[in-house]
Amino acid sequence: MDENPHIWHHESADSTFAAVASQPEGLEVDEARRRLTEQGLNKLPTSHGRSVLQRLLGQFHNVLIHVLLIVMVVTAILGHWIDAAVIAGVVVINALIGFIQEGRAEHALNAIQSMLAPSARVLRGGQPFTIPAEQLVVGDVVILQSGDRVPADLRLFRTKGFQVAEAPLTGESVAIEKCTSAISAASELAERRCMAYSGTLVTHGQGAGIVVATGLGTELGKISALVSRVEPTITPLLRQMAQFSQWLTAAIMVIAVATFSFGIVIRHYPITDMFLAAVSLAVAAIPEGLPAIMTITLAIGVEKMAKRNAVIRRLPAVETLGAVTVICTDKTGTLTRNEMTVRNIVTADTPFELSGTGYDPHGGITIDHHAIFPEQYPLLLTTLRAAVLCNDADLRTQEGQWHIHGDPMEGALLVAGIKAGFDTNTENKTYPRTDLIPFESEHRFMATLHHSHQGEAFIFLKGAPERVMEMCNQQQTNDGTTAIDLAYWQQQTEHMAHNGQRVLAIAYRPTAHDHRELTFDDVNDNLIMLGLFGLIDPPRQEAIQAVNTCNIAGVRVKIITGDHALTARAIARQLGLINTQEALTGQQIDQLSNDELFELATHIDIYARTSPEHKMRLVTVLQQHHQIVAMTGDGVNDAPALKRSDIGTAMGRSGTAAAKEAAEMVLADDNFASITAAIEEGRAVYDNLRKAILFILPTNGGEALIIFAAVLLGFEQLPLTPVQILWVNMVTAVTLALSLAFEPKESDLMQRPPRPPGSPLLSPHLIWRIGFVSVILMGGTLGLFQWEMGQSDDIARARTIAVNTLVMFEIFYLFNARYILGSIFNRQGLTGNRYVLLAIVFLAIFQCAFTYLPVMQTLFGTRPFEAGIWLKIILVASSVLFLVELEKCVLRHTFTHT
Repeated sequence: MDENPHIWHHESADSTFAAVASQPEGLEVDEARRRLTEQGLNKLPTSHGRSVLQRLLGQFHNVLIHVLLIVMVVTAILGHWIDAAVIAGVVVINALIGFIQEGRAEHALNAIQSMLAPSARVLRGGQPFTIPAEQLVVGDVVILQSGDRVPADLRLFRTKGFQVAEAPLTGESVAIEKCTSAISAASELAERRCMAYSGTLVTHGQGAGIVVATGLGTELGKISALVSRVEPTITPLLRQMAQFSQWLTAAIMVIAVATFSFGIVIRHYPITDMFLAAVSLAVAAIPEGLPAIMTITLAIGVEKMAKRNAVIRRLPAVETLGAVTVICTDKTGTLTRNEMTVRNIVTADTPFELSGTGYDPHGGITIDHHAIFPEQYPLLLTTLRAAVLCNDADLRTQEGQWHIHGDPMEGALLVAGIKAGFDTNTENKTYPRTDLIPFESEHRFMATLHHSHQGEAFIFLKGAPERVMEMCNQQQTNDGTTAIDLAYWQQQTEHMAHNGQRVLAIAYRPTAHDHRELTFDDVNDNLIMLGLFGLIDPPRQEAIQAVNTCNIAGVRVKIITGDHALTARAIARQLGLINTQEALTGQQIDQLSNDELFELATHIDIYARTSPEHKMRLVTVLQQHHQIVAMTGDGVNDAPALKRSDIGTAMGRSGTAAAKEAAEMVLADDNFASITAAIEEGRAVYDNLRKAILFILPTNGGEALIIFAAVLLGFEQLPLTPVQILWVNMVTAVTLALSLAFEPKESDLMQRPPRPPGSPLLSPHLIWRIGFVSVILMGGTLGLFQWEMGQSDDIARARTIAVNTLVMFEIFYLFNARYILGSIFNRQGLTGNRYVLLAIVFLAIFQCAFTYLPVMQTLFGTRPFEAGIWLKIILVASSVLFLVELEKCVLRHTFTHT
């Protein structure tokens, strides 16, 4: 690993050799061995996740579970073994569900390590060796060719047509041409053309470089270290549940102690009885079924999202999506297709636009948005023929998908030719290639020599516009050749570049038929300019719609890319981002304080030439100001920010293994639109969780009030026993409350703004609703219990009636809970969720078993009663339906007039 402070891309090759004490022939074998001992292996450390036992014990780290465990122990000490066993069962089941569902793997570092090359070709003592890449040391000379993965960070000192694909590291769409000249010290990573970085892939040519960093000292190693330092964030739901659990626990303890003290001091009950009453109250007040309902609701959300191509790797991430306020997304391959496309062709007379996206050759050619027939424009055909012939790429279809073999920009030129009606095979047979000058970064062009069967011969050349213009003295027009208008071509080049396009120029020259060998002297001058091609990695069509949906839903989309600011702004305009006029670069971010960065981040949506550290910093700053941040990406450079964000989202097809392992969610179809669908499902999950909580808590509140009122009013015996309370809590949770997890999405889900970050799980209105319904449940249940006790002294029968009354109250209240404010007195409200109706049927069967089966009577101390009592129970319990609907009506009227 290298700790050297040198800015290698700013130093010449000779000074680099001197700085690392090496030479072009490489290190001596003994010296390399000594350095390996001193520097260590060229590899990244592997991560060791939590053990199985640690993960299992982590499921019990919840204050409500702690209280339940204490209650279980106290209940067992008092000899109530059935109660204790039921509580233990609830705790263990919840822990197992959480343990099994916790899918987040901790292998991001291992995934990055897998990108390292397994072997490397080096020169040592002037002799070539192939060695394991982990044995490379600083000062080694590495030889590379097309197809090799770069094994360490290298300062290049020899290149020949050398191109490297750096998209996973920098976000650049196309392979980068490398050179050996020193670069400015302040240049960004993507601009350091004299460097080849560990983990990137050589796509063309040959090169040699000096190893200047290994292991954690490489750029890849720095990302690995960044990932290892990132602490995963706590999801909004877990934060809210932790806050809610602490509040609820404190409230339960206060009420239980108050009840115990009141019974001892005021009512003079025996301590043992009051201890049991306090335990009953605690058991009543704790929503034992809530963790299971939460887990199951989230798991149902996982299944729904998977059907929409969003694979969730960590359960609470489902709900986090519903709270997202900002999406920070990489550009290449995420918002765009990572397929270069010719968008414009400019000749001396006419500008043309091309439709279609990616490598699919379906599309047309227009002038001012009016379709044309290409055969009516001979100059356009000549220009496209030159682009098709001066080309080494190959376009193929596989399983209905179009793929390019070769350089993406050359592939885009082929696709443009096919859109104009050319058959590439026919053209190559009609004008077979005789010779070529391959592309080299030093001369920045490619030239080919072709002979037709009719005795014609042509030289075709394509390359960087400024270089091609130097070689041309004429331009082709519809009326023949004229002197080249350099100002015109420079203006068109600048216009295309301003629109974020990469520009290629095409030129040609007729030559003699016996001209069979192509030299640099043949193309130095006297060429005829044909036209310019403007290429761009276009946005996905579905991403445009997804961004629009996010804008409506109040979710701000920000592009964070390693690409040029002009390119990013052009894509942002096509996508419809809110602010496309301003952009921040990585260098500008470095000059800002965190507060200044946040101030700009509130309105700037484009961040260009960014490094992994910049992405991490931006995500962290937004989170510090209470934003819920989703980060999407597919490269190794995205991994730290993916892990740090509230909801990291990786691409399933094009994404690197490192990105997938660092993410909470993987988009199986690489479709940015899938994240919008996932946000919609996340909001629906949160809605349904709130409805489930709003349903469960009044049950606990009603039970606790029944116990509290019984002590307060001096009842000789409690209306409910602890085991009966647990029965009600669990049986209603797994039937009635669970049915709310299947509630259909409400129509305005994606027209609402995101819920405010940090907002409590229960608003004042919901707390009022819980208290209001708890009082109704307590009044009706205690009323029927007292009425039955007045008829006879059979406490078991009275308790059975009380339990069934409580359950019947919940059945009616379940309909109220389907809409927090909306009326349920319509067909959709009463029958819109078939799972609600099924749950009621199952619960009715359970309650009949609870009341009439002998084994249940023994376990729960119940007694059967006649059918007429059910009529009274239904009559009393139905009151909650009408009272809550009346309360909703008053609230709707109040909200409408405020």
